[in-house]
Amino acid sequence: MLKYILLDKYFLICLFFINLFGTIYGFIWYESQLAITPNIFLIFVPDSPTASLFFTVFLLFFIFKKNVPYIEALAMVSLFKYGIWAVAMNLLTLIVEGSLGWQGYMLMISHGAMAIQGVIYAPFYKIKLRHITVAAIWVLHDNMIDYVFGMMPIYSSLTQYMNEIGYFTFWLSILSILIAYKLTIKPEAKL
Repeated sequence: MLKYILLDKYFLICLFFINLFGTIYGFIWYESQLAITPNIFLIFVPDSPTASLFFTVFLLFFIFKKNVPYIEALAMVSLFKYGIWAVAMNLLTLIVEGSLGWQGYMLMISHGAMAIQGVIYAPFYKIKLRHITVAAIWVLHDNMIDYVFGMMPIYSSLTQYMNEIGYFTFWLSILSILIAYKLTIKPEAKL
């Protein structure tokens, strides 16, 4: 039943537009941070909208029964990573501040959905080890940009925890890569 829904063309088109509009909203959400970001780091700052952009591109091709394995790997790894990361950061904000605005809850729901959709489409990806390798380099490099060069998303109440958040994010990246590997790479897979 789930497979039927996930492959239904109308469902895929709806999911495509939901992700497209979510991606656009995400880039708008990052607008103030992008305005103060040096040009060399621009591509790495809007983490979640870039992840949902990868998935939106995957969906566009998938609707037409085409696979784009590098995009699929980037989508899966980054959707899971940034989906879980945003949920964790909003929960941490709730703990630190004692309350969370409606936007925080909306971000937790939407980013939780990002993580789920990246994983739930795993049976349909055509990912090989080389694709996972590129996605791994992307997310680990992004960690360096965020936590070595200070380009991480701005959560003002969490700035005192940046070292701990950077450490958590590194291991979340590793977990995301391992999940993508486990769900998509078959034992007989080749480079």
